[in-house]
Amino acid sequence: MENMTWINFFLKNNGGMIFALLGAALAVGLAGIGSAKGIGTVGEAASGLMTEEPEKFGKTFILVALPGTQGLYGFVIALLLFTKIGIFGGNAPALDLGLKYFMACLPVALAGWKSAIAQGKVAASGVQILAKRPNDVMKGVIYAVMVETYAVLGFVASLFMVLFVK
Repeated sequence: MENMTWINFFLKNNGGMIFALLGAALAVGLAGIGSAKGIGTVGEAASGLMTEEPEKFGKTFILVALPGTQGLYGFVIALLLFTKIGIFGGNAPALDLGLKYFMACLPVALAGWKSAIAQGKVAASGVQILAKRPNDVMKGVIYAVMVETYAVLGFVASLFMVLFVK
């Protein structure tokens, strides 16, 4: 019987699963952290406007919700990865495949993290547009959506890598 060292445990038996799950954790965790920070930033600005003009809640809600999409992108990638690695019943991936899945999760993790924070700042500026020029609020939404483009690119890159890596 072979000694159960940490190297045997990690590299020979469980390394693929560990790296795949680490990738999924980063996809959900970093994108979620970015979304929470972004929503918090724009939520603070929107809350200030609500004290003066509560009737603008519906318009501020759009701006507040925008940075939350990155967290959803990370969550979708993690769920997709769970089905690929057999976490719901199946064989653990080999170490090389686990490392590939780990790398596949990085675009959505990193792009989601940073873009959600940036989008929150842009959306907070959109709240200022809403406060001073309510008819131009969609200009602020458009600016915030432009930041979303890079989160979508990270999501699509991760999506293709998770789906097609072998």
